[in-house]
Amino acid sequence: MKCAIMYQVKSLTERNETDNMKIYDISQEVFGCEVFPGDEPPVRYVRENIENGSIYNLTALSMCAHNGTHIDAPYHFYKDGRTVDMIDLEKLIGKCYVTFAEGAVTAETAQSVIDKARSMDKEAAKRILIGGDAFVTIEAAKVFTKENIVLLGNESQTVGPLNAPAQVHYELLGAEVVLLEGIRLWGVEEGVYLLNSAPINLGGSDGAPCRAILIKE
Repeated sequence: MKCAIMYQVKSLTERNETDNMKIYDISQEVFGCEVFPGDEPPVRYVRENIENGSIYNLTALSMCAHNGTHIDAPYHFYKDGRTVDMIDLEKLIGKCYVTFAEGAVTAETAQSVIDKARSMDKEAAKRILIGGDAFVTIEAAKVFTKENIVLLGNESQTVGPLNAPAQVHYELLGAEVVLLEGIRLWGVEEGVYLLNSAPINLGGSDGAPCRAILIKE
């Protein structure tokens, strides 16, 4: 899985070197993606197939809205929270700051990340992407909400501890911070990028898959 994604990122990067721009695909491939424990994985159904005599190929699929690379809307944990179709796209598209961590992201680490991001670009500090095998503690989540970020991304399928993610979700989604979970930052360096993480427009949904990309000029 990792090798396939690294190859895809490399290919997209090389394709744009002549334009002085690098594009990083930070999304998981859907049918081979990771899923949260207990969730059903995506399934591909072949409805029509040229090899079997059809005049076209046709695919159908079944998946959880939180499989692979996806966003969480406030409605995921709040009965009256905003659904996917109600989220302002300005939160999902704009400058971001990529950083890396391992293990528990503490309040001190969170504040350090915000301060460093702001020193490089104030707009990028509104959207923080954390790479590595890391999870956000409730103390760090409170720092992020206090600092008014609009989006927080991470590589895990859940932003908080895997065995108890609810408290962190309540803190961040309660402040209407969009969560971008299940991203892949292999091959991406720390720094400022342009992020596009617009999801599929699933009306009334608590989450939705997206093709998240980073652009480095």
